[in-house]
Amino acid sequence: MKKRMALTAIGLGAAYLMRNKDARDKLSRQFDEFNDTPMRGDRKDHNQKPEPNKGLLGRFLG
Repeated sequence: MKKRMALTAIGLGAAYLMRNKDARDKLSRQFDEFNDTPMRGDRKDHNQKPEPNKGLLGRFLG
């Protein structure tokens, strides 16, 4: 019964997306934005090098 309800919900959602171009475009943009987010623990600024003459607090405060 639950499986049938899930398949019905998926079918209704697919039918809605087939008929509504704005909803398709919005969903497509959301997937594109999701693909651009970094993975957990991944940093975008890998090229940042610590300055040796500043201490730990010096890097954060100034």
